[in-house]
Amino acid sequence: MTTVPSHLEEPAPMTATALSPSPERQIEPPEDRYAAELAFLAAYDDGPRPPAWRLTPRAVVTFVMGSGGRALKLPEGVGTPDGAPRRLVVEGKFVGDRALVERCVVTLAGERGLLLVGEPGTAKSMLSELLSAAVCGTSGLVVQGTAGTTEDQLKYGWNYALLLSQGPSRQALVPSPVLAAMSRGAVARVEEVTRCLPEVQDSLVSLLSERRIAVPELTGTPDALAHAAPGFNLIATANLRDRGVSEMSAALKRRFNFETVGPIPDLDAETALVRGQARASVERAGAPFQVDDAVLEALVTAFRDLREGRSAEGWEVERPSTVMSTAEAVSVAGALALAAAYFPGDRDVLGLLPGHLLGVVRKDDPADAARLRGYWDGPVRRRAEQGSATWRTLWELRTVLEG
Repeated sequence: MTTVPSHLEEPAPMTATALSPSPERQIEPPEDRYAAELAFLAAYDDGPRPPAWRLTPRAVVTFVMGSGGRALKLPEGVGTPDGAPRRLVVEGKFVGDRALVERCVVTLAGERGLLLVGEPGTAKSMLSELLSAAVCGTSGLVVQGTAGTTEDQLKYGWNYALLLSQGPSRQALVPSPVLAAMSRGAVARVEEVTRCLPEVQDSLVSLLSERRIAVPELTGTPDALAHAAPGFNLIATANLRDRGVSEMSAALKRRFNFETVGPIPDLDAETALVRGQARASVERAGAPFQVDDAVLEALVTAFRDLREGRSAEGWEVERPSTVMSTAEAVSVAGALALAAAYFPGDRDVLGLLPGHLLGVVRKDDPADAARLRGYWDGPVRRRAEQGSATWRTLWELRTVLEG
């Protein structure tokens, strides 16, 4: 079998003048943020692993879902990995169905492409990052799908200075993240695959079925075919509700296992997630997180009511056209916390909630502001009449929605 050129195994080093490294990053990739957990789990579970996997499938699920608050202990005789303790409580990172995660892991173990679909803001990208980090140690081999994504970005391009001076050669070939993953036996990710044009999407068909990329420009040389190393796979995500989506061909659909990632079903679990994510983002900004639990619960409740078209009490709610996602709720909670930190004493945090909700609701369609006012005249008013102090305050702020 033809081997992949050695220069495809690692990206070319960047010079210091091209990019000065920053000592801190706004967001740590999961392979860095949870490096101690990954090292611990690699030593903790010595069961069977698919080719080139860093962790066993069971350990991958534990990494994503957590150990349920239970401290795991390394077996006797197993050395302690660098930077990892002998006992560790693995943090839960994805709030969702464990069976969904297990199916995803089994799909990847079977070397079949995985497509995560669902509405925006349901943590599809986060789940794909976590799975990639656990399976192959990196989540960075990613292509962002857009209407402008080209086939070169999914396969390979050229260093045109070398191409003009030397002609087509392996030195002039610039691998895409997908081709780099193939050469390393790693997991590549394609975000928003249905935003790519159909002809670009279909470049993945032969790649997923034949597990190789042809380089016609190098025909007659050993580098004309780049074969996937054991462990290579592909995770794609798709927001099927978004505008501008290109329908996938039947041939491409057959090469993926589809898994739908839905909204978080439990109010308490979603509130805890919003609190944790918002707190982390605000603390990265160097500000304290000062949003009461009552405000967070009202925020998440409003998002859930508007998302589902029905309140927790069973009252009908007219749904806005925009997606009231958990990710958007995290953004609003973070904005409330930053307002409390940077403008202390100016306003009660709860008083800022209607304005932020209005901004979210009318993002796609200004007419949705009327639907939010209808929500205020329905569930918000009824809860206020039932004696809830939080909802009474929100009801009294209805005039904010007239703006």
